[in-house]
Amino acid sequence: MARSEVASPGWDRAVASVERLGRQGLAPEAFRTESVRLLRSVLSVDAAFFASVDPATLLFTSALAEEPLAAATPQFLENEFGRADVNKFASLAASSESVASLDLATRGDRADSARYREVLAPLGLGDEVRVALMSDGSCWGVLCLHRESSALAFDSGELALLRRLAPHLADGLRISVALSVTGHSDVAADGPGIIILGADLSVVSINGQAELWLRDIVDADWPAQLDLPFPILAMAAQVAGLIDGATRVAGPTRLRRKNGGWISVHASNLDGAGGRQVAVVLDVAGSAQMSSLILAAYGLTPAQSRVAALVVQGWSTRSIVAELHISSNTLQEHLRAVFDKLGIGSRRELVAVLSGRPHR
Repeated sequence: MARSEVASPGWDRAVASVERLGRQGLAPEAFRTESVRLLRSVLSVDAAFFASVDPATLLFTSALAEEPLAAATPQFLENEFGRADVNKFASLAASSESVASLDLATRGDRADSARYREVLAPLGLGDEVRVALMSDGSCWGVLCLHRESSALAFDSGELALLRRLAPHLADGLRISVALSVTGHSDVAADGPGIIILGADLSVVSINGQAELWLRDIVDADWPAQLDLPFPILAMAAQVAGLIDGATRVAGPTRLRRKNGGWISVHASNLDGAGGRQVAVVLDVAGSAQMSSLILAAYGLTPAQSRVAALVVQGWSTRSIVAELHISSNTLQEHLRAVFDKLGIGSRRELVAVLSGRPHR
C-alpha cells in the first residue's frame, strides 16, 4: 500500500477542524476559503473549485475558483452543461457515491474524458476529485480538487478522507445559509431585471433594473474577468447547453444580497430571427420561494417541514392533525422541534422567519 493511502493522525485532526469550522457560522465565502486551507494541510492540492449550490435546483449560487481554473470558466461551463462526461456534479449528488476521481472514472485513461482533453490538460492539470456535499439528503455545495499532470493521482486513502470530510463541509454551508436567510437589503430595484445573452453567453442587452440587481449580489469570490456573476453564467450555460436544443427554463435559484435578503433568478431559451438567445430575469425572492430554503437550511425533517408549512398557511391545530393523520401530541412534538431548530418560541415567529423577516 502506498504511504499516502495509510490513514494519518493529521487526517483525524483535519476532520475535527472542519467540523468545528462548520459550526462557527461563517459566511459561505469565508467558510470556503478556510476549508480549502485546511484541506491543503493534509492533501496535496494544486487548484481548487468550491461552490455553494441551491439545494432545490443544484445551480451554483457562488464559487471560489482558483487559478488556472478561473481563466477557463467558459470552457468549464460548456463541459458541465453541454457535454456528456464523467463525474458530473448533478450525477454525484444523485448517487450513493458522492466522491469520485477522474482517474478511477476513466480507469486511468484520462483522455477518455472531454473535460480532461479540453479543459484540464491545456491547463497543465491531471487527476481531479469531485465531491457533492450532501447534508440531510440535500446538496449544498460541490468541491473539485486538482493536481498537476505530473503529480500522483488521488489514491483510495485520500478519497476515503474526503468522504469523511464531505458531510462536515456540507453542514458548514448549510449553517451559513441558515444564518443569512432573513433581512432586507437597502438597495432595491424597481421591478424585474432582464438580461439577454447571445449564444456565446455575451451580453446582448440589459435593462437598468438588472444592473441594480447585479450590483446587489454578493460576489466576493467570482473571477474578476467575467462579464456577469458566475452563478448567472452557469444558469445561462445550463439552458444554452442542451444538446437537443429543446426549450428549457432553469431556476428559480436564489442568490444572496449584499446587505440581506435574496434575489430570485430564472433563465430560459429564446428563439427568434437573431437565433438562439438566453433571457435571464432577476427579481426579489418572495416568501414562498424562501420557505423551502429556510426549512432545509435549518435541518428540519420532512414531517417537521410539513407541519411548519401548514402553520404558515394559517391552519389550525385541529386541521393540521386531521390533514396529516397525527395526534395532537405528535403535532406539538414536531412544533417544539421546529421552534428549537429555528431558535423561536411561537407560531407568529415561525411565520416571520419563513417570510424572510427578522423575528426579533
